[in-house]
Amino acid sequence: MNRAWFFYSLFFFLTWIMDYKCDYSCDSGRRLLASRRFTCYFGLIETDNLMEGLVSSRITPIRAHYRRQHSLFIPAFSLQLTNKFCRSKVWMMKHPKPFNSVVASVQPLEASTLGRFENTLPSKEVLELWSNADAVCFDVDSTVCVDEGIDELAEFCGAGKAVAEWTARAMGGSVPFEEALAARLSLFKPSLFQVQDFLEKRPPRISPGIDELVKTLKANNANVYLISGGFRQMINPVASILGIPPENIFANQLLFKSSGEFLGFDANEPTSRSGGKATAVQQIRKAYGYKSLVMIGDGATDLEARKPGGADVFICYGGVQLREAVAAKADWLVLNFKDLIHSLN
Repeated sequence: MNRAWFFYSLFFFLTWIMDYKCDYSCDSGRRLLASRRFTCYFGLIETDNLMEGLVSSRITPIRAHYRRQHSLFIPAFSLQLTNKFCRSKVWMMKHPKPFNSVVASVQPLEASTLGRFENTLPSKEVLELWSNADAVCFDVDSTVCVDEGIDELAEFCGAGKAVAEWTARAMGGSVPFEEALAARLSLFKPSLFQVQDFLEKRPPRISPGIDELVKTLKANNANVYLISGGFRQMINPVASILGIPPENIFANQLLFKSSGEFLGFDANEPTSRSGGKATAVQQIRKAYGYKSLVMIGDGATDLEARKPGGADVFICYGGVQLREAVAAKADWLVLNFKDLIHSLN
């Protein structure tokens, strides 16, 4: 009787598992998976000859046509492959675990370091533009999150130190961003499965106070955007945690072969090249006609967004990485998001 009950239970369990599995497909060369809390998506494309000619020491950007989406359940861009590419299945994580944010602690700077800057208090004009902002764009790495996403992924894949050196050069503005992005990826060429494993084992570490700041901005009817030179696959979970819709994300897209092997990145994304964040901000402002738009970040690429037709104000967040050359040119330097929250209240 016990043996029969065991086999009956085993059969029922296996049947339940089989019913629980499902496959997703789409004819545009992507597969979409909507999980409980967020949409995590990986675009894979495969060339007719599997791009075997990729130079091992450098990464060649992959160009593809895309169209802007306006749905809460699909990423902001949908690739439309050219004739050079054949459509293939898109590999997805099935039933990924929900992401839980980790609020990281930040070591405060010494008062002597902060005393060198004259912009730690906003001018009346800057404070008015910030208080009345109807759109706020955030950098992600070292701003919304305490880590540099590509550095963390590289470290996870065994190439952390070399990639971190390139990141420092890129954020300081000493090399063109597209050159730094290609060089960093060429050092470790992450596969789809490595990215999946990374996301499951290392949840996003968000900066202290960012969740409250985003909620406060929304309560003031400001639209919030994430603009990053990082990768959409790693930013989607962060956006979900903060309640930011996927169409408000401007970021780079990793591309993979159908085997899961790294292929390159989508060079059509504006954030894949120098001046890309500024271009993204200008596109946002032109599309929606915002009267007051603010950019918040830590790097030279964030500072670039402050230009005619772009951001009215650049707020440098130095709570994670204080890049002095960038901080000195900011309209307002803050080390704690609480300062921004209090100014809105």
